[in-house]
Amino acid sequence: MPLRVYDDRRRELLFIRPPRRIVSLVPSDTLNVFAVGAGDRLVGRTRYCIAPERRVEAIPVVGGTKDVDVDAVVQLQPDLILANQEENSRVHLEQLARMDLPVFVAFPRTVADGLAHLARLARIVGTEERSRDLLRNGLETWRALTEEQRPGVATFVPIWMEPLMTINGDTFISDSLVLAGGRNVFADRERRYPLQADVGAAEARPAGDRDTRYPRVTFDEVAGRSPEIVLLPDEPHPFSEVDARVFRERLPRAKIAFCDGRDLSWYGAQSIDGLPRLRALIDSLR
Repeated sequence: MPLRVYDDRRRELLFIRPPRRIVSLVPSDTLNVFAVGAGDRLVGRTRYCIAPERRVEAIPVVGGTKDVDVDAVVQLQPDLILANQEENSRVHLEQLARMDLPVFVAFPRTVADGLAHLARLARIVGTEERSRDLLRNGLETWRALTEEQRPGVATFVPIWMEPLMTINGDTFISDSLVLAGGRNVFADRERRYPLQADVGAAEARPAGDRDTRYPRVTFDEVAGRSPEIVLLPDEPHPFSEVDARVFRERLPRAKIAFCDGRDLSWYGAQSIDGLPRLRALIDSLR
């Protein structure tokens, strides 16, 4: 039977049969495709799609998440292209859509959204039955973390160093942090435009339709939020020990710890094991 689904842009996609040639433009979805048992159908990936390790190396690379090689994707003749509204460039996705290629755009903002996306992906590729235990495990993990909520530890999560950037409460990373026992100290902070306004040195202008979920902040502003913990992920910016020394000097009362960026920001299968790891880390820093 044909399957009619809607992506997170509310675009309708119709599948006459389960896709057999999948191109993933999203690292977390490359892992998701393997997790639901359809890894052998991946015919294209980005250079950032590195998991599961040793199983993706033979899959052709079609550029990066922001610089997709549209011609290379077309030549692979995909019957499903997995994309993300936030990670991929709009111009490339629009080019692919204009060629009548089946582009499925995801945009999960919570861990629950990510797990629902994983279930929807299993349905699209026709592996729901094979993925039943995985999906059940994901739901049980989410429920356990939700039901065992404890007072959140004030936590600062930078995602870039120069300029210093973080996340507000309307992001997948922030929801992951909360489920793991943290409290995002910048949950209420929106990005202001232009840059000088964001760092408090000019008057803000209307943001229009620009993304306001990733504010640029100063160390003084961070100190004013009094974080007890600073979590330094290894992506999208690979925070180093040099960076950690800066945070220790500027925020002497905070505990500085490194964490796996995938556990914070990859949606779907990664959350199932990643969030318990993240919770254990935060618990150890309390």
